[in-house]
Amino acid sequence: GSVATRINAQGLIENVASGQSRLDYPMIDGVQKGCPHHILEPERTNLIADSIEISQFTQSNTSVIDNNIISPDGTLNASKVTEQNVSGVHYVGAGLTGGAGEYTWSCFLKQGTSRYAGMRAVVNGFQNRFFVNVDLSNGSVVDTHTVGSGTTWEYYVHKYPNGWYRLVIQAANGSGNMDMSISSSNVAQPNYSLGLPTYLGSTNNNFYVWGAQFEAGAFETSFIKTNGTIVTRSAETATGAGNSTTFNDSEGVLMAEISALADDLTSREINISDGSLNNTIAFIYNQPSNNIRFLVRASATTYVDINVVITDITISNKVAFKYKENSFSTFINGFELGSDNSGLVPTGNVLNELSLTRSSSREFYGKTKQLQYFDSALADTQLEQLTSWQSFRDMANGQLYTIE
Repeated sequence: GSVATRINAQGLIENVASGQSRLDYPMIDGVQKGCPHHILEPERTNLIADSIEISQFTQSNTSVIDNNIISPDGTLNASKVTEQNVSGVHYVGAGLTGGAGEYTWSCFLKQGTSRYAGMRAVVNGFQNRFFVNVDLSNGSVVDTHTVGSGTTWEYYVHKYPNGWYRLVIQAANGSGNMDMSISSSNVAQPNYSLGLPTYLGSTNNNFYVWGAQFEAGAFETSFIKTNGTIVTRSAETATGAGNSTTFNDSEGVLMAEISALADDLTSREINISDGSLNNTIAFIYNQPSNNIRFLVRASATTYVDINVVITDITISNKVAFKYKENSFSTFINGFELGSDNSGLVPTGNVLNELSLTRSSSREFYGKTKQLQYFDSALADTQLEQLTSWQSFRDMANGQLYTIE
């Protein structure tokens, strides 16, 4: 229902038109590698009205030139931020409003003549402030600084091509206004004033900024471009594949190579069903942390409910669920991790669709690299092979490890 962005095969951020599937390519250490995944995300709004033209931000002891360098979308639209020769803080910022809840701040940074720069997030009417200082020569976090207590801050740095890094901060707001400030820094561990680095600036010091984003939610999502007004990306769904001739009620295997957008303890489901909860074969991201639930319901009765806790649901995992009367098993990354030898399956040729949702509360927000259905119950050796990595490099690339 709206334009959204993806990372293309060249590692650049690009728009995808409304109604089209987004095939998003994985990044490993700033390099695009491997096959793309199909990405589905929830509705999010970028509450920064000018995400590209950083000159529209409030400026303190800085000057900004827009359209100065090639950005992560491959065009000349990133901004150069230069310090002024004065003592104090040196930043560009935006005042933000919102109610109680989880929020995520993010921006893209690139090294200029300044090696260090970072971002400050503010919640609870400026009672709580948090700054992350990044070494833009390698993307490492070299310092953090907290003002106030009682707030849990999380932060990440994602490497993109051409020296760009996306810095992300996450926290909860109780009440009061919030803020985003993007600041230069003169050293790895600077002195601070009001949660920002403070020092004598120089017009010889500069860095680059692009793609500021502030969104209500506990994890970052793909970049939402704004130009003078806030923009909402619609929630995505994928439903209705297959029909009653595709699926075998009595036995089969549902397999996927998937990763969650976040381990946020919400239910996210892939299933074959009759369009309701009465007859369904499903696996579900569910509570507790890093849990996958495997479910079989027939004639509105639950017969199988297997829960498996794995290391990390946010990296790519190969998952298979075999169902057959009195013979159910789950395989993850080549290992059988759960089974049940008692239970019924749907009857009457009622299974008629494959869906990445059960309801609006269980949309499968995540990344899907492959999705397969088999209309017979495979042998354990076949399930092991189906969910195994073909080589160490295949596993490392699939789970976004860096090979050194």
